[in-house]
Amino acid sequence: MIRIDLEKRTRQFHIDVINLCAMLPKNIAAYELAKQVIRSAGSVGANYRASKRAKSAADFVYKIEIVLEEADESHYWLSVIRDTNLLNIALLHDLIKEANELTAIFAASDKTAKMNKNNR
Repeated sequence: MIRIDLEKRTRQFHIDVINLCAMLPKNIAAYELAKQVIRSAGSVGANYRASKRAKSAADFVYKIEIVLEEADESHYWLSVIRDTNLLNIALLHDLIKEANELTAIFAASDKTAKMNKNNR
């Protein structure tokens, strides 16, 4: 996947999560879940963007590992929203799928970056 496409995709993921959270019921549990998932989804895009300014191969690996962790965390929070029945709409299911795909993409990127770093 082309880097600019992945930047757009991670940014859109954050925007879609924000829009989803706006639909959550107005209660304490939903508020806390929304805070967590908005932060983790935003961190996916922000840290991926930061990875292009990595100072070294090791710095790039470090930043990609953060992106991977945050994508996986986003998947967790979205699954909790689903499993608590706070919201059951197609957008939620699409975002769970997207978080899973982003996790897989960044797991592969992490593996490749580590392999390339070790071959230098």
